[in-house]
Amino acid sequence: MEGLFQPTHLLLIFAIALLIFGPKKLPELGKGIGEGFRALKDGMKDKPVETTNTAATNAPSNTTEVKS
Repeated sequence: MEGLFQPTHLLLIFAIALLIFGPKKLPELGKGIGEGFRALKDGMKDKPVETTNTAATNAPSNTTEVKS
C-alpha cells in the first residue's frame, strides 16, 4: 500500500459518506466545512502572531515597596 489517499480509497470514503448522510445532506455538509475552513484561514490572516516574550513583560520588578 503506497498511500492512504489513492483514488479507490477516496471513492470508497465518498460512497460511505453518501450512504450515511444521504444525497441531500452531503452538499450542505461540504458547504459548512468549506465555510469553516475559509473562516479559519481569514482569522489566521487577520491576526499577526506575537513573538514577544510575555513572561519578561509580566515579571515583577526588582524594586521593593516600603509600607509605612
